[in-house]
Amino acid sequence: MWIAGGVVLVLALFEGIPWVVTASRTVSTDDAYVSGHVTFVAARVPGQVVRVLVDDNNRVHKGDLLVQLDPVPYQVKVDVAQAAVGVAQAALVTAQAKVHGLAGLARSEFFDLTHAMEGLNDQVADLHVKVAVLQAADATLVKARADFEREQQLYKQQIISAQQFDAYQEAFSVAQARRDQAQQDVYQVRAALGLSQKPAHGDALSDVPPALNQTYSKVKEAQARLMQTAAQLGSFHSFDESPNQMIAEFYKRDPSGNIDAIFAQILKDAPEVKQAAAKLDEAQANLAQARLNLSYCDVVAEIDGVVTRRNVNPGDQVLAGQGLMALRSLTDIWVDANFKETQLSELRIGQPVELEVDMYGSRRRFKGRVSGFTMGTGSTLALLPPENATGNFVKVVQRLPVRIDLTDYKPDAGPLFIGLSVTPYVYVHEKPTGPDAGRMLQSLLPGRVPVSQPLHQ
Repeated sequence: MWIAGGVVLVLALFEGIPWVVTASRTVSTDDAYVSGHVTFVAARVPGQVVRVLVDDNNRVHKGDLLVQLDPVPYQVKVDVAQAAVGVAQAALVTAQAKVHGLAGLARSEFFDLTHAMEGLNDQVADLHVKVAVLQAADATLVKARADFEREQQLYKQQIISAQQFDAYQEAFSVAQARRDQAQQDVYQVRAALGLSQKPAHGDALSDVPPALNQTYSKVKEAQARLMQTAAQLGSFHSFDESPNQMIAEFYKRDPSGNIDAIFAQILKDAPEVKQAAAKLDEAQANLAQARLNLSYCDVVAEIDGVVTRRNVNPGDQVLAGQGLMALRSLTDIWVDANFKETQLSELRIGQPVELEVDMYGSRRRFKGRVSGFTMGTGSTLALLPPENATGNFVKVVQRLPVRIDLTDYKPDAGPLFIGLSVTPYVYVHEKPTGPDAGRMLQSLLPGRVPVSQPLHQ
């Protein structure tokens, strides 16, 4: 009897001492369970299901084909979009050819305008020459008239012979004829410039209006033709602009004044080319969308996991966004442990944890670490949180969900299923390790973009 009592005592000490040691070194709770994310698989485009390649509890890898929709309608849309791209490309080539023709015409009209202005300047210079010739002819005529009148008196007095008098008379007639010819030449040039024969207010015959290039018919005609062609190329000018201003504005397009570079930029910015290029971009975007929709006919797994809640079969007509099945990851899992608020004072991020899962019992324990604390107790996160200000208050010990990440989990060796009951043992006296060790709040995640800041700069 004493022997039996001794054996019982030894067994009690054998089982009890480790329990006492563990209890003194750890904080534990039996309100804990395995948690994990669920990825819901949904159709991105509507269509008829032609194949379902998986069933519940099948393991799949990321990228595996799960469901296939009928691709024929979407292939037709791809073909239509491809044809539209071809039409848009041809329209762009046509627009570029038309604009090149207009650019050639504009270049020719530009040179016509400059040539007309140069011709105007030449005529103004010719007017000055003709006026100078007229002035010389006037001086010659004055001298010839004086000689004639003097010799005429001498002839009447019979001091000189008739032959000598005839020579002076002929010189006077020639000088007068040359003066008349020079005057007609001046009148002709002024008429060609659109000026009256005799200037008003007694101005000199060589005077021309300062803004003659804005009223000269040939220059204005060349300017109007250039403005019309330039407008078709997207370059608009006002009739209030003088030809000089128009040419100066043209050369401002390139700092070096390279006319070839200027016309190359005009071709690039031409409205018809831009419009055709925009339609091509639109057609290409529609083609890309059609191809994307065609690719969505193959519904693939986004994660490695296990298929659950399959609710789709061949022949079903599905809508965009309709759920087809769910995938649960075997690796992206953790433990949610609901510790009492009286147990939280010593808990910190990074503390090591031993996890005893009811499914495996005490024969196998998993390793983990505390990774974070939920910002609210379970009761505050309930659908109907408590209203303790009503007056009927009874204090109840609250529980706070604490997340525990697994550190040595190998699903092929010992899988953990979502919802399994767990008993965690947190070693509060051991040094915390890992990110945010020893803290109760995690650090801000790096690279986060504020809501008011755009994602792409």
